Amino acid sequence: MGLLPVSTTGARPTDDERPERRLRAWMRRGRCSVTCAGRSLLRTFASRALELVMNLRSWVSRWNSTPRLPDQTNRGPPAANTAFTSRGGPNTGSMVRVDQQLTTVGASLARSDERMLTGRNAAGRVWKTGFGGLDPLIGGGMRAGSLILLAGPQGLGKSTFALQVARNNAATGRPVLYFSYEHDAEDMTQKLIAMEAGELDDSDQVRMTSIRSIFDDLWVSSLDHRLESVPSGVEALARVSHYSEMLFVHRSTGTRTDLAAIQAAIEAVRELAGTTPLVIIDYLQKVKSSFTDDEARSTEVVEGLKDIAIDISAPVLAIAAADKEALRSGRRMRANDLRGSSALAYEADVVLVLNNKFDIVARHHLTYNLSNAERFRDFAVLTVEKNRFGRDGVTMQFRTRFDQGRYEAEGTEVKEQLIDERVFRE
Repeated sequence: MGLLPVSTTGARPTDDERPERRLRAWMRRGRCSVTCAGRSLLRTFASRALELVMNLRSWVSRWNSTPRLPDQTNRGPPAANTAFTSRGGPNTGSMVRVDQQLTTVGASLARSDERMLTGRNAAGRVWKTGFGGLDPLIGGGMRAGSLILLAGPQGLGKSTFALQVARNNAATGRPVLYFSYEHDAEDMTQKLIAMEAGELDDSDQVRMTSIRSIFDDLWVSSLDHRLESVPSGVEALARVSHYSEMLFVHRSTGTRTDLAAIQAAIEAVRELAGTTPLVIIDYLQKVKSSFTDDEARSTEVVEGLKDIAIDISAPVLAIAAADKEALRSGRRMRANDLRGSSALAYEADVVLVLNNKFDIVARHHLTYNLSNAERFRDFAVLTVEKNRFGRDGVTMQFRTRFDQGRYEAEGTEVKEQLIDERVFRE
C-alpha cells in the first residue's frame, strides 16, 4: 500500500487532486488490465479501498486538529508499532504512516489474476515432493507460505526423504536451500550420487558404502574416473552436476544458526538464484533459540518458521524429532509425539509422520505369515497426520532403499491393519 499525501506546501488539494475523487473516477471508467470478470470484482473491492482512503483522511484530520506540545509541532502521528513507516521526501509534505503489512482483497485478486494471465499460477505456488501419490493428498504439493513437518523415529530416513525432496525440486530448475545441522555438504553429495545411481542402475549393485569409499580413497584420480567402477556412477555424477548449482547447503549449528541466520541465508540465495528457494530445515529442534526450556524453544522456532514461510511466499519443510517415549520399538509415532510444545502440530499446515511398517502392523499379519516380518521391515508407512489442504489420516507405504541412500518414489496403499502399539515385541 502506498503513502497518501495529506497536503503540499500547506495548500488544500483541489477536488481533482483528492484521492477519493480519482478513485471514484477510476471506478466509473472501469479502467483495469485484467479480464472482464476480474474488472467487475475489482470494482466491488475498490469501494472498500475508497472507504479506507476516507477513513485515513478523517484520522489525519483529527490528528491535525489535536493540540500538541511545542516540541511535537512538526511531528507526524505516532506509529502504533515498528511496522508503520514513512517515506517522506522533498516537497512531499506530511505523509500518512501506513502499515506496510496491510493489503486489500482487491489487491490480492489483481495479483492472482496477473499471475494466471502470465501462466505463473501453478509453478509459482506449488513445489512438488516428487513422491507418487503424496502430492495430490496435500493440495498438489508443498504450497507457498506453508510449513510442513516431517517426523519419525530415529533411523527411519527422515533426512533421506527430505534430501530426495530437495533433489526433486532442484532437478526442475528451482532453487532449494537445505539447512543441515547434522551433515556436511560432502556427505550429502555422496548421498545424491548414490541416489541417482540407484535409480539409474537395473542391476541393483549400487551401494552407499561403495560411494563413500570412492570419496575416501587416497589414490589420485578425478571423481568421474573413480565412479567408473560404480554401475551408472558416471551418469549419476552428470545428473547431480546438472542441478548442483540450484541446491544450496547451509552448514548449520545449534550454537549460531538461529531464525535470523536462516532469514539472512534465504535472502542471500534469493539474490544468487533470482527467485525464492524451497527451504528445508534438518532439523527443527536444533535451531538456535534464546530459550533453554524445550517447550519455549520449540514454540519460538516453529512460530518463526511459519512466519518465514508466509513472508517469503514459499514452503518450509522442517524435520521434527520425536520424544523419548515415541522411540520405543513396536509403538506408532503420532503428531502428538513430537518433541517440544503442542505449538509444533498447531502451527504446521501439514504434518507427515514416518513409521517402520514392521513396528505398527497388526499382530496377526506376523504370526500367520512369518515371511512378512522381513518384508515389512523394508517399508516405511507415511501418515498424513494433519492436512490443511485436504484429508488427513491417509496412509501410504514407500519401500526403503537406505543401502542406496533413497526411498523408492512410488508409494502404494497400505492394505494391512495398522495399530498404535503392539502387545508383543521381539
